[in-house]
Amino acid sequence: MATTPMTLNQLRAFLAVADLGTFTAAAAHLHMSQPSVSELVKRIEQVYGVQLFTRGPRKLAVTSAGAELLPFAREAVAAVDGADAALRSSTSLLGGVATFGLLRNANFYFLSQLLETFHERYPRVRLRIIGQNSVEVADAVASGDLEAGLVVLPIENEGLTVTPLMRDEVVFASADPAKTARPVTIADLGATDLVLYDAHYGWRDPTRRQLATRAHLDGVDLTPMLEVEHVESALSIVARGGGDTIVSRAVAASRVFPENVHTVGFAEPLWDVIAMVQRRDTVLSPATREIARLARRMLLEH
Repeated sequence: MATTPMTLNQLRAFLAVADLGTFTAAAAHLHMSQPSVSELVKRIEQVYGVQLFTRGPRKLAVTSAGAELLPFAREAVAAVDGADAALRSSTSLLGGVATFGLLRNANFYFLSQLLETFHERYPRVRLRIIGQNSVEVADAVASGDLEAGLVVLPIENEGLTVTPLMRDEVVFASADPAKTARPVTIADLGATDLVLYDAHYGWRDPTRRQLATRAHLDGVDLTPMLEVEHVESALSIVARGGGDTIVSRAVAASRVFPENVHTVGFAEPLWDVIAMVQRRDTVLSPATREIARLARRMLLEH
């Protein structure tokens, strides 16, 4: 009856001898001395009271007991080697998964190029990129579902490290040029037929939160006439004269922005601050750290 479990070194020695046929060849393969390899195999035989090899005309042959052990030894060594490779890939850029969150309007900041650039440089790293409203990106990072992400401030930042990267002005957009002849106020915004996007998140959306704070201080009601999910939908309605909206300068400068829609800033300028967030108690994996670095660089260049 065995009193101690077989060790990984013993199994590696047994497999090397089984595959190469001699203790000398096995020792060279394992970068060990021949007596050391012999001793590792002998310990298995002594503990279990079996013989694992018999001497053939040219090399050692596996006995029936050795044949029984062989598939289990291969499986055990393969599992350990696989676990080692998985952990090493998570601490390198030769494999693993990068998990990262992008703000919903990431494409307007050229962040669509981020994935292509990263994949070209590190083709063996798998990407898990979540593109959604900053509210959910922040929640996913805080819960550990994502390692890091880009958000628009303000967000609930308890337990998060927040690093502001850039700011983009938020402007009023209308198809009526008279409405954009001068900077607008919160009162002006409250008096218009307001079309807002990100309907699912409503006033939890960071840009809307800033507007809500200003409206509360000025006693203005900002109830939108119409809410849609995507900025492109809101702009389409505005272009047809169905109301007015707000957008960032990045959106206003993009190809999706209608030619007949005009913009003007707020009398008290309003800004979307884009920031990197990660949990305070974690260290980013190399893959996620690299994609965060590339995202930061692209934003700063933009």
